[in-house]
Amino acid sequence: MTGQNATPDAGQRLAVLGAGVMGTGIAALAVGHGIAVSIIDVDRGRLADATARVDRQVRTARLMGTLPPDVRPGPLDVGPSLTDVPTGRTGLTAVVEAVTEDPYAKAKVLTEVSALVTPGTPVVSNTSSIPIDELARSVARPEDLVGSHFMNPPYLIRTVEVIRGPRTGPHTLDAVRRLLAVLGREPVVVEDAPGFVTSRILHPMINNAVRVVAAGTASVESVDTLLQGCLGHPTGPLRTADLIGLDNLVDSLWVLHERTGDESCRPCELLLTKVRAGHLGRKSGRGFYHYEGDL
Repeated sequence: MTGQNATPDAGQRLAVLGAGVMGTGIAALAVGHGIAVSIIDVDRGRLADATARVDRQVRTARLMGTLPPDVRPGPLDVGPSLTDVPTGRTGLTAVVEAVTEDPYAKAKVLTEVSALVTPGTPVVSNTSSIPIDELARSVARPEDLVGSHFMNPPYLIRTVEVIRGPRTGPHTLDAVRRLLAVLGREPVVVEDAPGFVTSRILHPMINNAVRVVAAGTASVESVDTLLQGCLGHPTGPLRTADLIGLDNLVDSLWVLHERTGDESCRPCELLLTKVRAGHLGRKSGRGFYHYEGDL
């Protein structure tokens, strides 16, 4: 599935809810594969630069050769409400919820979306840790809800964790697989649980790496170099944390800690201190490393 892209359908349209890092990243991936996208966000400040951020990511992806060269970019529009999305005759292909990793914020958005979309439209919650069946309590039709966990940046990382909730319908799972095929992604379907697979393994590991730095055992650079050179981690856990966003990482760790009781998931003080200081990683220009320019 990753070797060949399915042919884009000119009638396809995604609504992406959230104009943050992941929302614009997913939108860029879809636009770059010829799909029309509407980005919805009530924060007009984020909406103001969403188009420019998507355009930058599409250009970067093309330079890196991660988008099909013969596909014209799909149209992009932005707005504050899903009711303004031009759905056309065939309606929306799917709605992708990509708001902050907060159970209450996601539940509120999903409740609103569920009341607006046509029954049978897949509603995809992009989450790194919140159980899909927990989010399904907020929707009118749990069979239309499925989870996804795109990695950042979506245009570069081809594998997508797909989470099948206990009430996710087979038609929804099939529709998401077809969509990911068009996007040139490889879906790996897993069952529902806090953190699923990737976050349940990765996020406590990052938290422990931060504890090692806080204890003075090794520098940030040394931890990443050792994990890269000795254990084959491609970027190192602390560079990965900066890419995830330290605020998102903390939110995810709290979700894991509250739902599993695992003390290794309690965010360590150094992480909390950086988030309080606004040092959130690449998106803020400073986290465990310093950055210049936009991702």
